[in-house]
Amino acid sequence: MPSLASIWPQRNIVTIVAALAILLLGAGTTLKITTDHLLRQDATSTARSWARFLAASVTDLEQIAGGEQPSAASMAFFLSARNSGEVFHYEIFNRNGYSQFVSTREKIALVDLSEYSPDAARSAVDGLPIVDVREGNSPDRPAFFARAYVPVQTDGRLTAVVAAYVDETEQRKNVHNTFLTAAVFLCLLSGLAFSIPAIAWYRETKVKHADRRIRFLAHHDALTGLTNRPQLIEKLESAIARLPMRGGSLAVHFIDIDRFKEVNDSLGHDGGDFLLKSIAKRLRAAARIDDVVARLGGDEFVVVQSGIAGKAQAESFASHLAAAVNATVKFKQHEILTTASIGVALATGEDTTAERLLKSADLALYAAKAAGRNCIRFFLPEMDTELQARIELERAIRDAVLNDRFELHYQPLFEISQRRLAGFEALIRMPAADGTLIPPLTFIPVAEDLRLIDKIGAWVLRGMPHGRDLAGAPDRCSEPVTRAVRGGQHR
Repeated sequence: MPSLASIWPQRNIVTIVAALAILLLGAGTTLKITTDHLLRQDATSTARSWARFLAASVTDLEQIAGGEQPSAASMAFFLSARNSGEVFHYEIFNRNGYSQFVSTREKIALVDLSEYSPDAARSAVDGLPIVDVREGNSPDRPAFFARAYVPVQTDGRLTAVVAAYVDETEQRKNVHNTFLTAAVFLCLLSGLAFSIPAIAWYRETKVKHADRRIRFLAHHDALTGLTNRPQLIEKLESAIARLPMRGGSLAVHFIDIDRFKEVNDSLGHDGGDFLLKSIAKRLRAAARIDDVVARLGGDEFVVVQSGIAGKAQAESFASHLAAAVNATVKFKQHEILTTASIGVALATGEDTTAERLLKSADLALYAAKAAGRNCIRFFLPEMDTELQARIELERAIRDAVLNDRFELHYQPLFEISQRRLAGFEALIRMPAADGTLIPPLTFIPVAEDLRLIDKIGAWVLRGMPHGRDLAGAPDRCSEPVTRAVRGGQHR
């Protein structure tokens, strides 16, 4: 599901595009309306001028409108005027709207069959011009022209109606060019007016989005989106503080994915990240609304279960979480089978702190791993003592590896039948702080967990003497021979 941070920019971009589209559509509509209006005005002015010129030049206009033949002077005027000016065609109608005379660039004559024109009749009745503009659809017409019906009056009396056909092709071209130039500048100015606040808004949105992202990452895990450790501590402390008022208890479930490194090694980091995100979704789905689901890093997750009655309810919920984690995860063509070790700690007293609860749950998790993994263990007080001993042993092992603080004990091996020395068995020991020796069965498994066993093995190979160093003194081989190496002096 997209976040609000991504939806709002998309909506604003759509709004800006829609506004620009409306602006362009409005500009086109305005262009047509304005062009038609200007052309009507121009045609009306031209037609009126032509009608006045015609009335002043043709003295028998009323007679012609009545169907009589033009006089010789009028006919001479018609002949001289038919190819001049913008009026390429005109007709003379009587007061009732019937055509009587027509003049084109090809012919000048009385009409044989008079035709009725509603526009001419309405112009005669209203005493006003009637103009319409149209496209030329025939070769004898201009590409664009206007037809204007103009009433002609003599001494205040309607004499005739003149229909003048005015060529508006060039005029429309000029209007279009002028208006398009203005429209381009208008669009540029409008686009600039939109773009400046749009850019400012976009920059502000990016800054706000970055701020929201920074605030989110300050409290959440970047990979899974779960609560991170600082926010977990804060929420856990708040939940502990509310315990006396709400009653009941809460449980901290510390979850670790078993053998997660094997998934990373076999499927790469993409497979490991996919598994972590899948488990995060499952834990979030398994938890309740009031529960807190967090990732502490690596393959470690924590779920804080609040408002529980006791250990039984916590154990049931831990089993529910384990079942969610243990389900198969499909990654590309692979099926990832996972198990989880879970350590659980219960808040038992008012002196409980968030750090102590997490530490207790971590100790219980360690016990679950020591028990063979894929199990659930609850924190017990004696685990703390065991952990301290484990920590002390780990510190001693690291110090011994760093400073070569090991000892090799050589146990002689005899062949009884031949009554001769066959060799020596090298036995490693690690001195404790009190001078006693820690046996291999105690520190070797821990060294393996710490991934230090290879360094210890390399030290043993460097520290072992050649066979002749020990074989030269058979009388001293009745007891084990000790070779101590301290402070790096091993030769």
